[in-house]
Amino acid sequence: MPDKLTFGLFSINSGACSYPATATRIARAAEATGFDSLWAGEHVVLPDPQAPPSPLAPQERILDPLVALSFLAGQTRRVLLGTGIIILPQRNPLVLAKQVASLDELAEGRLLFGVGVGYLQAEFRALGIPFEDRGARSEEYLAAMRAIWREPEPEYHGQFASFANVQAHPRRNIRIVMGGRSPAAYRRAVQYAVGWYGFGLDLEGTARALQGLREAAERFPRPAELGKLEISVTPRGAVNRQVAEQFAALGVNRLILAPPPDAGAAELEAFVENVGNTLIGQI
Repeated sequence: MPDKLTFGLFSINSGACSYPATATRIARAAEATGFDSLWAGEHVVLPDPQAPPSPLAPQERILDPLVALSFLAGQTRRVLLGTGIIILPQRNPLVLAKQVASLDELAEGRLLFGVGVGYLQAEFRALGIPFEDRGARSEEYLAAMRAIWREPEPEYHGQFASFANVQAHPRRNIRIVMGGRSPAAYRRAVQYAVGWYGFGLDLEGTARALQGLREAAERFPRPAELGKLEISVTPRGAVNRQVAEQFAALGVNRLILAPPPDAGAAELEAFVENVGNTLIGQI
């Protein structure tokens, strides 16, 4: 029997939710309604003028996801808090590891640490990070963070990160969620992550991604402690019960729903209420 489909809420750190009163109101409403998770995206900077593939206008408000989720950890009690996603090669791995462990501590283990390699060259250029090596850099950063979180005497030596004879506490068993739709992303999900996250996918795109994940699982060993790979998707377009059931039939475990663009506080609250009435607990 397939797992019960759960629902997350995207954009908890942007638009109207970039203001603390609205973010608090919507986060609490989502938790009370039965959403299992709140998700925050990331762009440190946005290209100006906007140009493909940038998803947002340069004037769009978007808070740092770790800061926003730390704030919301104190406003909620049960709901999971997900980064969807942190652009891993743009961050210092030890600083990020400390931030992530601190947030998971404050949230009492509710963090889902979603990461990806990024795709906006202008953003990388502004930050002084080479775009071409983002995949290899991300691999090393993941390994470095896992070392500082898990090893009694943490040590890592690579091309992009190297350290020894240091400690960083608190230590946390961080749950990693891998974003991306490349063969390398599927491999990383199989080898390192409790879950995989696909953003802006229709049913056909989701089916292709799941096939890519299955092929990666056949080629690369998955550590037993990671358990079954949890599949989360932000669907493209409107979602009703029939569409949600089709995603569930493909093997999706969680739909992370994006509210309408430019929705205000009242519209967001209505969106949350409607999902609660028509989808949550129905599938």
